[in-house]
Amino acid sequence: MKNLKLVFVLMLMFGIVSSATAQRKVVKVYPKHGTVVTKIHKPKVVVHNTVNFRFADGVWYKPRGNKFVVCAAPVGIQIRHLPRGNKVVKLRNGRKVYKYKGIWYKKQGRGYVVVNV
Repeated sequence: MKNLKLVFVLMLMFGIVSSATAQRKVVKVYPKHGTVVTKIHKPKVVVHNTVNFRFADGVWYKPRGNKFVVCAAPVGIQIRHLPRGNKVVKLRNGRKVYKYKGIWYKKQGRGYVVVNV
């Protein structure tokens, strides 16, 4: 009987610990193109063809009045640092490019440029 109680208590403790760790997982949801937002958390302003794009957490925004619209990354726009979580991809010609959320970047000078692959 003591062994049965001990097994039950251990199973209960294991269940509590495993459920507590499962709740700590963070899931990022990236907005679809065309989504309109009013605030962007810590954006970087990047000027491209006289347009002040905003870039935050790997998402590109274009200004629309006092709001912002999620847009595709403009080809040729340059950023200083890649978003965290990017993947390195070697192309057949040996060129190295970086991919993050469907956007391709290549190293150019001190920064990275959005390219079509």
